[in-house]
Amino acid sequence: MRRLFPLLILAVLAASCAKSEPDHSKQLTERQRDSILAKEPIPGASVVGRALQASDRAAADAARADSLP
Repeated sequence: MRRLFPLLILAVLAASCAKSEPDHSKQLTERQRDSILAKEPIPGASVVGRALQASDRAAADAARADSLP
């Protein structure tokens, strides 16, 4: 029992010091998530796709307006 206790303490300390870093490569932007959602066969997904298209058109119109002399 006396030998087991220090080993148990060391095991707990070693496990608590384990370095775990979140995987940032799997984080998507809101636009990417919405684009994926728009392609899913769920109710309302097509509305998300149309909203993205409308947003793209508005951004293109604004860019054209900004580039006018």
